[in-house]
Amino acid sequence: MNLQLNDVQQPLQDSLARLLAREYDFGHRQQYVTAEAGHSPEVWAQLAELGVTAAAIAEAHGGFGGDAVDHMAISEALGKCLSLEPYHGTAVMAATAIGLVGSEAQQARLLPRIGQGDLQVAWAHGEAVAGRVTVCAGHGVDGWWLYGAKPCVLHGAGAEYLLVTAQAAGEGVQLFLVDARTQGVHRDAYRLIDGTPAADVTLDGAPAERLGKLTPALLQRLLDTGISAACAEMVGAMDAACTLTVAYLKTRKQFGRLIGSNQALQHRAVDMLVALEQSRSLSVSLALALAGRNDLAGADVPSHAAKVFVTRNARQVCQEAIQMHGGIGMTEEYAVGHYLRRILVLDQLHGDMQFHLGRLEGRPE
Repeated sequence: MNLQLNDVQQPLQDSLARLLAREYDFGHRQQYVTAEAGHSPEVWAQLAELGVTAAAIAEAHGGFGGDAVDHMAISEALGKCLSLEPYHGTAVMAATAIGLVGSEAQQARLLPRIGQGDLQVAWAHGEAVAGRVTVCAGHGVDGWWLYGAKPCVLHGAGAEYLLVTAQAAGEGVQLFLVDARTQGVHRDAYRLIDGTPAADVTLDGAPAERLGKLTPALLQRLLDTGISAACAEMVGAMDAACTLTVAYLKTRKQFGRLIGSNQALQHRAVDMLVALEQSRSLSVSLALALAGRNDLAGADVPSHAAKVFVTRNARQVCQEAIQMHGGIGMTEEYAVGHYLRRILVLDQLHGDMQFHLGRLEGRPE
């Protein structure tokens, strides 16, 4: 499936590709992994200057008025270079949530800062059991207070704010904005298998600002947007792994001949490319459904199917890429193995493959 970008999206994609090629090759990326911030603040500022962080923010708040298609295109580009930047939590989840649920005052205060790259927000929704929210919100004369824990919050240690889902008495799951530096917030920082910074967050009477009324439909819409972006990032990782593998088959020689002349390896490479293009088509279809540009009904069903299908294909493609590289594919110094690590992290984001299979099968939570 081919997607025609508009006159705003295409120049942004071209500029983004040039920036990432210059600043986010594998050598630079490995330096960012060891940085204290866990990413590159300089690159993050350049992304904001390009308009990447503002692409899907409403024009009224300084953005370009984009939608899930913009998130998809940008996430795919970031996936190709194994980006460590906090784009997903801040520009996808937080900006979308504030745009959907936040009051006019909250939107006016927060969205311009996100678009300018001045504000980083970590998405804190997942808990020990996928699909369940046990963090509690209490309300008193002084406002809202949160109690509970959110494990494995991506970029949770470096974010200025946390966007937390919590159970409010009589209202179900609601969204709360928490100043991560305030009393009652404890963050235990660490790195994931792919180098992404994360933190286990404990909330012990942390003061919080509630966003507007969150309905189950709005929460699902928000999660679908995140799933769409995660699938696109996996497609980007698959694309890069395929490119590395095909190039390796064309240059590596054994017994005096290119290994790419082996028909069995050619067939395996073709299977990788087929899996990539199938996944890309489903990713595009989901983004278009969320943007209201195709005739798919009930975007929640395509989101579950997309997460399962793309994750399965991404694992297959990256595992094949490592196998076809041989021993070098397992080394820390070579990029191809890092794509599988990234896929394993993205699999857990917004529910893993088994969780979404359960939703497709209609299993209870």
